[in-house]
Amino acid sequence: MRVLAAAALLALPAMASAQDKLPPEPVTQRIVVQDDGARIEELRVRGQTQRIVVKPKHAAEYEIVPATAGRDPSQNRAGSQPGAGGQRVWNLLKF
Repeated sequence: MRVLAAAALLALPAMASAQDKLPPEPVTQRIVVQDDGARIEELRVRGQTQRIVVKPKHAAEYEIVPATAGRDPSQNRAGSQPGAGGQRVWNLLKF
């Protein structure tokens, strides 16, 4: 029993140093641009655009799907049809 307690005490500093080496929180940016006609909200995580929402003054808001990093945005998985990068998407139902 004492051997187990001693082993546990020796493991505590190793566990504490492992927690100190956790990766830092990702850098997030919320960029808002507004003029007389629309409001554009952009979310960037680690410098990559994750979400773009356009809210026109007199129309329904829509989202622009950003291109995924590491792939040609003009090609989808099959390689024959254009991908969704840069296309507008309207959310019809919200819960």
